Parts: sequence; C-alpha cells; structure tokens
Amino acid sequence: MSIGVDNIFFVTLVAKAAIGRRLEELCATASELRDREKGRIISFSPKVFIPLTQLCRDFCSYCTYRQSPNEAQHLYMTPEEILKVAKAGEERGCREALFVLGERPEQRYAAPRRWLHDHGYDSSLHYLYEMCKLILRESALYPHSNPGTMTHREMMALKEVNASLGLMLESSSDRLCDKGGPHERAPSKRPQVRLTVLRRGGELKIPFTTGLLIGIGETMEERLEALRAIADLHKQYGHIQEVIIQNFRSKPDTPMGAAPEPSIEEMLETVAMARLTLGGAMNIQVPPNLSMHNGKDSYLVYLKGGINDWGGISPLTIDYVNPEAPWPHIVRMSRQMIEQGFELRARFPVYPEYILRKSDYLPESVKRRLHSEADSQGYISGPQEGIEL
Repeated sequence: MSIGVDNIFFVTLVAKAAIGRRLEELCATASELRDREKGRIISFSPKVFIPLTQLCRDFCSYCTYRQSPNEAQHLYMTPEEILKVAKAGEERGCREALFVLGERPEQRYAAPRRWLHDHGYDSSLHYLYEMCKLILRESALYPHSNPGTMTHREMMALKEVNASLGLMLESSSDRLCDKGGPHERAPSKRPQVRLTVLRRGGELKIPFTTGLLIGIGETMEERLEALRAIADLHKQYGHIQEVIIQNFRSKPDTPMGAAPEPSIEEMLETVAMARLTLGGAMNIQVPPNLSMHNGKDSYLVYLKGGINDWGGISPLTIDYVNPEAPWPHIVRMSRQMIEQGFELRARFPVYPEYILRKSDYLPESVKRRLHSEADSQGYISGPQEGIEL
C-alpha cells in the first residue's frame, strides 16, 4: 500500500500541518503506517567511507568536505589506498563501499585535470567507474556511489558496477540558489538539475538514494514540495530505494557557521511528514551520528516518527562530510532497539526488496552475488554483533 501520492491527500497533509496538528498524533499515524508496512525491523548498512576526492567545483555555504587543490593532502585517493580501506572494512564485516566525491573538480581546477590525464582517465566519474570495478573484483564489498550530478551515459556505466547510486535532492526550492542563499555558488544544487538526474535514474532502473537537508533556510511547505517531487518520481519509476531526512549541522569557518540548527521537534515533524507523504513501503532514514548531542542518543526519538533505517555506519572510517560526528556503537544500538521493541538488522547498500522482488533493477554481476549472500529476508546473514564496532 502506498499513500500520499495523490493531490487530495497531499493538500490535506499540508492543511493539517498548517493548522498545527499535534506532533504526537502526527507521529503516531506515521509509526502505525511504518509498522503495518515494514514491521519492527530497523536496518543499517555496515560500510567504509571512501572520499575519492574532496575537490569540488561548487561552493555550498555549509560545507567543510570541500577542499581546494592547495588544501588537499592528495588530489585523488589511489587504487592502492582505496583497496586497503576496502579490505580492512571487509575484515570488520562491512559490505558497503561508499564512494563520495566533490562535483566535477576538473571543470574548475587544472591540477585534477592533469592528474586524471596523467593516469589515463577522462573525468572524475571515469576514475570512479574504474575504482568501483576494482572493489567488485578484489573485495567482498558492494559500491554505492554519491558522485554528484551525472549524465545519462555516466549513469549507465556506473549502474554496471554499483549496487545503488545516491544524490541528495536537499531541497526543491529555487529560492535557496538566489544571491546570498546557501546554493548561490553551487550550480549542481539547482533543484531541476537534481530532479533531472533522479528522473534519469528511474528511466535506467537504478536503485537510488535521495533525501532532504533540513535547516538550510527552507520552509515546511518547501520540504513538503520536495517530498512530493520525490514521491511523484517513485510512483512513476519505482526506483527511490530510500529517503534520508538529514539535519543541517553548523560548522565553524563556513558562511553558515552561526546559522541555527533545526530542533529535534522540527526534524521529527519532517520525518513523520515524510513517512505519510511517501507511504509505508518507503525506506526512511535519519543519520544517527548527526543526532547525538552532549553524549545523549537523541536519534532514538526518530523511531516515533516512522523511520526504518539508520543508514551507513562504519567500524573503520569517519564521516568525512561530518567529521565531528562519531558513529554510534552497533552492539549498544542493537540493545537500544530491543528495548524500544525493534530488531536491528544489517543490510546491503541496496535494500531487501530490490534483491528479492525487484532484482531487474540490478546488474547481473551484482545480482548474482547478492542472491547468493543475502538471507531469506534480503538482509546480511548472521548477527549484526559480528560487525566490529
């Protein structure tokens, strides 16, 4: 069952939020929908984070991941460095190799252009393709790539060497790209550009991760518009495998370093509205490491809002996008889930439904491996406590 994709229901949700529907009631409805469609399993992906390059052509007002060639310790990770991280992660029970890179740095800087040319690559995404092939060939990990915007041809190539791809929509508000906005100097963050990439992913039948970044100046109405846009794409193509509701974290030495972060209540309302808008079958995630305040596990509150996933968690590598935010401990998290009446399960970087019921979205090489390694429910076999965190 899927709700929230017709105009009448969507307008009703907006109206109820506008007149101040009590948050407890909103969350209760969202949780009930999650339980009915997903049960009480909360998943996560044991991963290694591979920052292929931190160079980027864009300038977002809140980002500390981005580096210039003068700041970067290295322009690109080498194949040897990448494989070393993957092998170390494999030993600790990881199954996802999360590739993250800045947006096409070779279009802005000469140094990455020279590096790519000298090593025989046409572009950063060409190099990414080869490194994904390396991971599939030489390790037990499955690549999941977040390379920014992609052309149709680039996505066709990356589909063959990835279990899934990712591109955060962040917001559907063009207003955030205006002068003084957080995306003024980030052309790849323009909503229509990102929605076009997500649509291409649907046309190519690629399992896609996307999501919203909450607290960068958007309104609740604009968040709902973004959720609606995602729901419409998924209704047409069936390829949105998860939607992340990620809270903005202010970082020193950035233009938005003094900007207020969203409250837990604001995030919880957005999470619940995401569940109601996207339906019970959608996988909805909140990153737990971004919701740990003063040593307290604030992330547990989002279980009330209808989430069913915690995203990627690494026993080895930091979150390079949010290096100040450590991952939670899996054994402790598992106990917390039991106390809350849930079961924590480790998954692959593609969700169980794409392994069991929608495997035509997967390339043959990845499909065969997943079918041989997944359990009867489509999760990673064995207890998650075996993952060394």
